[in-house]
Amino acid sequence: MIGNPVEIMHTYLSAQVALMALTTGGLYSPRLPESKSPPVIAFFVRGGTANPHIPPIPSPSFQFDCWADSPEDAYDIYLELYDTLQGLQNQTVTVGGTDYRIMSVVEEVQGQQIQPVDPKDYHRVLGLFQVMMEV
Repeated sequence: MIGNPVEIMHTYLSAQVALMALTTGGLYSPRLPESKSPPVIAFFVRGGTANPHIPPIPSPSFQFDCWADSPEDAYDIYLELYDTLQGLQNQTVTVGGTDYRIMSVVEEVQGQQIQPVDPKDYHRVLGLFQVMMEV
């Protein structure tokens, strides 16, 4: 059975204690619900590649939006996400009793600080990671 890359990533990140401590447990996909407030991470698959000769090993590209009340806190969340994902290899993730594998993770674009439109708006750091998975 082919697994859902978003569900696999959500399961993996939810188990990362230091990351969840910074986000007070807030991890959402595909977007931050209007009823939720930072500090949180919202993420989704923004594209990626797949090899037609090995279909169960896609390489989705994930966009992570790290939200917080201050630019410093948003960047701290991004840095913890970076430490959690960058260089990750051969990590088994169990979803619904089925084992999947995150084979590798490489950051595509370094964290980008997004300026709020209004001073009252939340601050965001955007990170992009290429993930090779066995699904």
